[in-house]
Amino acid sequence: MPIPDFEKKLEHYADLVVQVGLNLRPGQRLMIGNPSTRGVLLHTAPLVRKIAASAYRAGARLVDVLWGDEALIKLRLENASKETLTEYPAWQIKGLQDYFEKGDALLTVRSNNPDLLSGLDAELVGIIQKTHLEHMAPSSEAISRNAINWCVITASGPDWAAKVFPSLSPQAAEEKLWQVIFEICRLDRPDPVGAWKEHIQNLLKRSAYLEAKQYAALHYTAPGTDLTIGLPAGHRWISARMPAQNGIEFTANLPTEEVFTMPHCAQVDGTVRASMPLSYSGALIEDFSLTFEQGRVVRFSARKGEATLKKLIETDEGSARLGEVALVPYSSPISQSGILFYDPLIDENASCHLALGRAYRFTLREGEGLNDEQFRARGGNVSLAHVDFMVGSAELDIDGIRPDGSREPVFRRGEWAFDV
Repeated sequence: MPIPDFEKKLEHYADLVVQVGLNLRPGQRLMIGNPSTRGVLLHTAPLVRKIAASAYRAGARLVDVLWGDEALIKLRLENASKETLTEYPAWQIKGLQDYFEKGDALLTVRSNNPDLLSGLDAELVGIIQKTHLEHMAPSSEAISRNAINWCVITASGPDWAAKVFPSLSPQAAEEKLWQVIFEICRLDRPDPVGAWKEHIQNLLKRSAYLEAKQYAALHYTAPGTDLTIGLPAGHRWISARMPAQNGIEFTANLPTEEVFTMPHCAQVDGTVRASMPLSYSGALIEDFSLTFEQGRVVRFSARKGEATLKKLIETDEGSARLGEVALVPYSSPISQSGILFYDPLIDENASCHLALGRAYRFTLREGEGLNDEQFRARGGNVSLAHVDFMVGSAELDIDGIRPDGSREPVFRRGEWAFDV
């Protein structure tokens, strides 16, 4: 059944992205794209156009769109010679850098096919992915210090919808996915912008509580998980609303349910078992676990996609270490939907999660001004990669460990163990 008032809902979504996500200011330029697919996918055009219209109404000087076709990535891997896979369009990187340097805004619209590269040679996929990450490193570093206001959202699409709702017809699956996106983005509320402002305030209270605690470490326990994660002195807990270096406060993800900080990259020990599959570089990694010693992955296993997991861990020195620890209650609306989305932007907001790779410099006091060496010295992880994987469940307990070694509950059975 078609979604009632679909065009109107798309307009509300576009306004939410511009007003709450980006908090776009008059005179800013806006770049819309999707780095993981080398451009925003063509089937998202109806939403992209409404976002452009909303941005212009908000006073944007220019809305520019970098279009892409993820099928071209697969065709390249199937047909191009191996020695050409390190070729990369440098003009895209130069264009993005211009936006960062001039304090403009950046929006990513994801609608990726989770199975795009499944079954292809993991070595070739690794080459093309590492090449992409190497060229994107300056932009990734700028994002890691919140140089500008940026936001990541999703849009329904045929391949993604078919993966999420395989029992439905193609059209019904796309419509169902749109409906769910509208719901988890609070667009079913009478006043979506007002609902988001209230939600943001609730998350900010959680982050303020945790930041004041300045725990020395967090201890995770769940079936298959016994992991201690050290936290560096001066770590900052972030949620929902953040200030960019261009002076604009923004919300980086829609939806968002997380409160997150950075671990100490050399103080992670134990084993963690993922609670959900991970879609990475067009392939699925399922039923996997990681064992850490002194911050580094020393053993790993996966029922499916182990070769892809190995390539991820071996991307560079930092990709075998953690760069983010995020807390999300099991009762979050996304978790309670019971839907596995096969997209990290949404799945990470259904579950406590960790990230392999780069730490965000804004999660450390005065971290934005540090160079790589200084950041590492304070416990920050530097890497080309930043890949979230989910570890939360209804059986997860987390203790906060104080500097004196005493403990207090942070999570019990997947839920917050304190009130704010």
